[in-house]
Amino acid sequence: MAFKGLRPISYGGREVWPLIEGGKGVSATNHMSSGAWAAAGGIGTISAVNADSYDAEGKIIPQIYNQLTRLERHDQLVRYAIDGAVEQVRRAYDVANGQGAININVLWEMGGAQQVLEGVLEKTRGLVTGVTCGAGMPYKLAEIAARFNVSYLPIISSARAFRALWKRSYHKVSELLGAVVYEDPWLAGGHNGLSNAEDPEKPEDPYPRVKAVRDTMRAEGISDDVPIVMAGGVWYLREWDHWIDNPELGTIAFQYGTRPLLTEESPIPQGWKDALRDLEEGDILLHRFSPTGFYSSAVRNPFLRNLEERSERQIPYSRVEAGEHTVQLDVGVKGKNFWVAPKDRDRARSWVLEGHTEALKTPDDTVVFVTPEERAIIREDQAACMGCLSHCGFSSWKDHDDYTTGRLADPRSFCIQKTLQDIAHGGPVEENLMFAGHSAFRFKQDPFYSNNFTPTVKQLVDRILTGD
Repeated sequence: MAFKGLRPISYGGREVWPLIEGGKGVSATNHMSSGAWAAAGGIGTISAVNADSYDAEGKIIPQIYNQLTRLERHDQLVRYAIDGAVEQVRRAYDVANGQGAININVLWEMGGAQQVLEGVLEKTRGLVTGVTCGAGMPYKLAEIAARFNVSYLPIISSARAFRALWKRSYHKVSELLGAVVYEDPWLAGGHNGLSNAEDPEKPEDPYPRVKAVRDTMRAEGISDDVPIVMAGGVWYLREWDHWIDNPELGTIAFQYGTRPLLTEESPIPQGWKDALRDLEEGDILLHRFSPTGFYSSAVRNPFLRNLEERSERQIPYSRVEAGEHTVQLDVGVKGKNFWVAPKDRDRARSWVLEGHTEALKTPDDTVVFVTPEERAIIREDQAACMGCLSHCGFSSWKDHDDYTTGRLADPRSFCIQKTLQDIAHGGPVEENLMFAGHSAFRFKQDPFYSNNFTPTVKQLVDRILTGD
C-alpha cells in the first residue's frame, strides 16, 4: 500500500508509479540502475551524456581522444555518446522486463546535443518512452520528440521559463508533453537553473513556484493530468504529503537524484558511495565554477575548495594607469602593462612567496595566481578539449560556426568531462567534481542506511512508497 493515496499515473500507455530516477550526468546513472528503477514500477532515466559502451567481453571502453584537432575530437565524442547511450538503453529495456518506463536524459548545453539525441532515438525506436532535457532552453525538444514519437519532459526552474518554451514551440506538439520537471535551483544536484533575478543565498519555497508552473500550464489549456515533477530536495514522501492529491497543484510526481546513488545497482564506484555516508549539512556547495556558466551543486571536497581558493587569489588589472590602478604588477606576469592597486600588488607578492608564482589572465580583466604545476595542468586540459559542451568557458570551445566563444579561456574553471569521467570510473573522490543534491547529508541521518546498509533499487523504491 503506497503512502497516503499516492497513485500510479498513466505514462507512455501504461501505469507507473509517479517516481522518476534523476538522470545523472556522465555515467552516474546507467542501464543497471535505470532498468531496475523501471522494473520496480517507476520511470528509470538513462543519462545520455557520454554514457559507457562495452567491448565484446563486457568491459567498459575507455573514451580516448587521440585526434589532433578539437573538431575531430568533438566528432569522436559525439560517436562515443550515441554508441554509449544506445547500448545503455537496450540493456536497461531488457532489465526492466516490460515494467515501468525508460526515459533518457540529455543536457541541451552538451556539445552536439541535438545530433546525439537524434542519433540515439533513431537507433532505439520503441525502447525509449520519453526524453528529459534541461541545462539551457531546449526549444527544439518538442519537434525532435514528434519526429520519433516519444514524450518530452522539459526541465525548468520557473514558470517563466516554461511559458517561453511553450509559446515558442511546445504548443505545436502539445500531445507529447509527458510532464514538466520543476528542478529546484537551490536544492537539486548538478547544474541549476538560477536566473539573474534570484539570489543563490536565499532559497525560495518550492510550493508557490510549482503552483505558478501549474497556473501557467492551466492558462495554456494543459490538462492537470500532465504531471509536474518535483525535483531537488525530495527525500521522504511524507514531507510532501500536502502536495499529493492537492487540487491546487494537479498531478505531482517526484524525482529522486541523490538517493539512488547509494544502491546496489548504482554504477558509481564504492569510494563515492562511502563518501556519501559521511556528509554533513552544508557540505554541498552551490557554486559558479562550472565551464557551462550555470550555477551547480557539488560536494565541497578538496577539488572544489581548490577552485574557491584559486578564485580568491585574484586581482583586477588595467592595461594603462587608471583610477586606483596606480602601480605596475611586478610578479607572476611578463611585460609592464598590468596596472593594479597597491594593496593588490602586495597581495600578489605574498601569493608568490607561498609558491603561486604564475599569473593567468581571465576573461574579466583579472589575473589569478597558481603554482607552476597547476598552470601546467590547466594548459594541458585546455589544449586537450574534446568539445563536450556547446559553449565552454574553460577552453573557449563552441560547437558550431567558428568553434570559438571569442572569449579568453578561463583558468578559474576546469575540464568538466575529464573530472566526471574520472570520478565515475574509480578516480579519487577528493580530487574530482562530486555532484550531489543538497539533501545528501541525510544519508548519515536516515536509519534506513545504518550499519552500512546499501539497498537494492527495488528495496529503495518500496521504502519510498511507504513515505520513508
